[in-house]
Amino acid sequence: MYRALTVHDILIAGAAVLGGLVAGFLLRLLLGWLGKGARRTSWSGDDHLVAALRTIAPWGALAGGVSIAAEVLPLKDAVRHTVQQIVVAVLILAVTVAVARIIGELVGSRSAGLGSATILVNITRIAVLAIGVLILLETLGISIAPLLTALGVGGLAVALALQDTLANLFAGVHILAAKSVQVGDYIKLSSLEEGYVTDINWRNTVIRTQSDNLVIIPNDQLSRTIMTNYHRPEQEMSVIVQAGVGLGSDLSHVERVTVEIAEQVMAEVEGGVPSYEPVVRFHTFGDSRVGFSVILRTREYGDQYRIKHELIKRLHARYRAEGIDIAHPVRKVVMQYADDTPVLPRQRESSDVTPRETVDIGPREPSDIPGIQS
Repeated sequence: MYRALTVHDILIAGAAVLGGLVAGFLLRLLLGWLGKGARRTSWSGDDHLVAALRTIAPWGALAGGVSIAAEVLPLKDAVRHTVQQIVVAVLILAVTVAVARIIGELVGSRSAGLGSATILVNITRIAVLAIGVLILLETLGISIAPLLTALGVGGLAVALALQDTLANLFAGVHILAAKSVQVGDYIKLSSLEEGYVTDINWRNTVIRTQSDNLVIIPNDQLSRTIMTNYHRPEQEMSVIVQAGVGLGSDLSHVERVTVEIAEQVMAEVEGGVPSYEPVVRFHTFGDSRVGFSVILRTREYGDQYRIKHELIKRLHARYRAEGIDIAHPVRKVVMQYADDTPVLPRQRESSDVTPRETVDIGPREPSDIPGIQS
C-alpha cells in the first residue's frame, strides 16, 4: 500500500533536485578555476581531463539530485525503476560524450601542423560513441545481439554500395598509419601538385599551395601516386644555387668569396642553418664561363626562396666589389677572305684584301629571285 504524497515529500524532493543543480553549478565553477591552472602546465592531458570533468560533473550532480528525489517521493516501484534507468542513461551518455571528446582531442593533438587529421579524430569519436550506446542499451535491458546481426548484414550491403568511399577511407587510414604523410608536411606529387597538407579526412586530402589555393586529392589516388615529401625524414633540406664566372677568373678567389657570403647568409637570413658549412663545387667549362654550384641548407622547404634571393643579391654586390667577372654570353666573329686570311670585322676597313664573295641580304621582290615568278 502506497502512502499519499505530502507537502513534506515535495519539499524534500525539490530540495534534492535544487541541491543537485547548485552542486553542478559550483563544480563547474571549481573545475573552470582548475582548468586555468592546468593550462599553465606543460602537459596537455590535464587540460583535456578537466574539460571532460566539466561536462560530466553537472550532469552527475543533477542525476544524483533526481535519484534522491525519486527515492523520497512515494512512487510505484515501476515508476521509480524507470526514473533510475533514465538517470543511469543520462550518466552513461554524459560519460560517453566526455570520453569521446577527450580521446578525440588527444588524437588530434598528435597531428601538429597547419590543420588536423580529422579522419582519425572522427573514427575515434564514432568508435567511443558506438561503444557507449551499446553499453547503454545493455544497461536498459535491450538485447544488442539482433542489432549486431542486423548491422552486420546491413554493413555488407553498404560496403558494396560505397566501394569508392570506403576505398578512400581505408586509404586515408593507411596513409596516417604508415606515417608517409602527416598534417603540416610539404609534398609534391608526380602530377606536379605541391603544397602543405592541411587536412586528411575520411574521403580526401587537402593541400594548400604557396599561392594559398586548396588542392583536393582523393585518398585512394594519393596512396597510389608517386610523391616527394620534403618534411620526411626531416624538415631541413639542401638548397643548390647555380652560378658562373668568366673563364679568366681566379677560381680560388671566387670560391673563397662565395663561401664567405654563403656563411653570412646562413647566419643572418631567417630560415638558414647557421651550423651548416656551405660548399662550392665547380662543375662545367662553358663557352664563356666556369659553372659552379653553391650548396646551402634551410630549415624548411619554404625558406629556400628567401635564402636564394639573399645569396644572389649579396654575391652580385660582392663580385662587383672584388672585380670578379660575372659570366655572360660572348661570341667572336671571324670573316674569311679570298687569300684565306682570317680578318676580324673591325679590321675590314684597313684591309686591302678583297672578300671572296659578297651577299646582298637586302629586301627583294619575288620576281628577282630565280625560279619564282610574280
